[in-house]
Amino acid sequence: QVQLVESGGGSVQAGGSLRLSCAVSGRTFSSYVMGWFRQAPGKEREFVAHIIWTGGNTYYADSVKGRFTIFRDNVRNTVYLRMNSLKPEDTAVYFCAATRYYSGRYKSPDEYNYWGQGTQVTVSS
Repeated sequence: QVQLVESGGGSVQAGGSLRLSCAVSGRTFSSYVMGWFRQAPGKEREFVAHIIWTGGNTYYADSVKGRFTIFRDNVRNTVYLRMNSLKPEDTAVYFCAATRYYSGRYKSPDEYNYWGQGTQVTVSS
């Protein structure tokens, strides 16, 4: 059973930075494709960022491109989301997700088999 545990959320002022972490249990972390999603109150879960097995290819939502960076450490079984220049509209619960059976639909929550419990990020103006 794969378990994902996020950490690093919190409250910051606009323009600030946070780094989210997602620790993944199991010995085969490097075989999982990883993603970050977020969900604001009253809104659907939306794609934020994605990284393939080796970390060589990354993809971002247009709304976070240039401000957020996803990266992974396959030794520590952890994926990170570095968030800079945070805006109030970034306020949401952030979830990490994993899948071993990647079909290329990295923006779709349905692509991912495993999810963390989420961590709250609040950005005040």
